[in-house]
Amino acid sequence: MRLSLNDARRLARDTLVKIGYREDELDSPVAHLMDSEMRGLDYAGFARILSIADRHRKYGPPAQGMTVSRDSPVSALVEGHDQLGYIVGQKVTDLAIEKAEATGLALVGGNDTWYTGMLSFYAEQICARGLVAMIYSNAAPWVAPHGGTEGRFGTNPICFGFPCGDEPVIWDIGTSEIIHAQVMLAKRLGQDLPEGVAFDVAGEPTTDPDAALEGAFAPWGGHKGSGLAMVVQMFGMMAGSAHLPEYMSGFGMVTVAARPDLLRDRAEFEAEVAAYSRAVRETRPVRGGPPVRMPFDRSRRDRAAVIERDWIEIPDEIHARILEI
Repeated sequence: MRLSLNDARRLARDTLVKIGYREDELDSPVAHLMDSEMRGLDYAGFARILSIADRHRKYGPPAQGMTVSRDSPVSALVEGHDQLGYIVGQKVTDLAIEKAEATGLALVGGNDTWYTGMLSFYAEQICARGLVAMIYSNAAPWVAPHGGTEGRFGTNPICFGFPCGDEPVIWDIGTSEIIHAQVMLAKRLGQDLPEGVAFDVAGEPTTDPDAALEGAFAPWGGHKGSGLAMVVQMFGMMAGSAHLPEYMSGFGMVTVAARPDLLRDRAEFEAEVAAYSRAVRETRPVRGGPPVRMPFDRSRRDRAAVIERDWIEIPDEIHARILEI
């Protein structure tokens, strides 16, 4: 189904209202879902709305709104009270920007949440204010450590962002071979998973999404990626999550934002980041290979192309389910 960007935004907002959200809290979630679609990450876009609806049917709406505790000039903790991570993550981001601009450095955590989404969505906002960003978000133990076949940490994204005018350098990855949203989308579309990304409940490799959801996903990057995922898990624990959060609840995230001028002139720093980016892009590619990119180049290019054409396409199965809601 092809939708104009305005129609897609309206559909996302109307559906989330039907699920139970208020109009006045949906700016960030809708922007987040749309950005996922525009950047070609369809598993984190409109398909995610269905997972949000499933979660609401299972657990119901949160009993109370977010609160802020442990507040200081350089830090704060956002108590999510089971609120959607897109909303908690935005509050964490806003506080991190506010405190870092005032003091130079901010450490802000969020807890008791779920589905924090693309950390790059928040990092872009932080970098747009001339700040460096470091963001960590843990999740339920869907992923097995290197050498194992049982879940012991989440898909655990980690993100770093460096300001550089209109083109910040942002590196945002999940630390598993496949993320939960990709498995859910494959399940909804009746598709198999790639080989080598998941185990069934008996510890055997599987390409069946249902079996993978009952078993565990494989870590990215062998023992190095596995170790990085464990670090992210413990950052989430620092914000208040359990060491092994329950399914789709109790996740934790930590955001660090810093003014570069604590260490050097901001304009000089951004100029160096820009020069480094040019040097990387000018690297001689392997014979027959594409040009070398900096992190986020593809996302930025794809989003600009979608904005120019002014439409996105959603799988018919996903669109039909959203219309049912």
